[in-house]
Amino acid sequence: MEERAYRQFAELEREHWWFRGRRTVYFGLLKDTLDGERPARVLDLGCGMGGFLEGLSAVGGRVFPSDISVESLARCGERGFPGGVVSSGYSLPYADESFDLVCMFDAIEHIDDDHRVLREVARVLRPGGRALATVPAYQFLYANNDRIAQHKRRYTRPMLRTTMEQAGLTVERNTHSNVFLFPLILPAVLGIKCIEALFPRKLDPDHTNLSWPFPRVLHDVLHGIFAAELPFSRRFDWPVGHSICAIARKA
Repeated sequence: MEERAYRQFAELEREHWWFRGRRTVYFGLLKDTLDGERPARVLDLGCGMGGFLEGLSAVGGRVFPSDISVESLARCGERGFPGGVVSSGYSLPYADESFDLVCMFDAIEHIDDDHRVLREVARVLRPGGRALATVPAYQFLYANNDRIAQHKRRYTRPMLRTTMEQAGLTVERNTHSNVFLFPLILPAVLGIKCIEALFPRKLDPDHTNLSWPFPRVLHDVLHGIFAAELPFSRRFDWPVGHSICAIARKA
């Protein structure tokens, strides 16, 4: 990406309600599951430009960024996380049982063989270590934004659970997220899909559901609604929502 595009994305990560809501909910769930434990070595697999690295360093020890993009890893270095490793996820350049926590924030839906990646994740996890994966929910919601982001699929909770269990991981949490806004998102996405079907157009990476302009106060309101699900998520797994978050443990 060009320098301007990197700056725009960095601004989105900092201010956009969706990014802020994800961080609030996912780190809240992770902290609850860890229950005071601080994983010494943390791998952020598919880290992108590092939007979750600071949060991971707050809950654990040393954080290792890994991504398929050299440019993204360079940005992670600028954020104070140097030494990122280029990896597709199919063959991680780390020894067996070398991490206490491996996180994949909206990563495995970009990969053709998610089963293979999760087997690699299980290999590099120490016994008792945990893996966290977040993914978009429901294939019937697959739309233009998924194509631009190069998503291979969207998931259901049983699908994600099966994929993690077949890798040898025991699922501890498997909950939907972005729950309270889902009644608004669902008809909006289905409406957009109808328009796309009637008026096909070329992919335009400059126009996604993250590029809609909102005033700052609306971002704050939407983030507050997103984050309001966390007290409930601490008690039970949500059955519906726009995304899914699963946390599993290696026996």
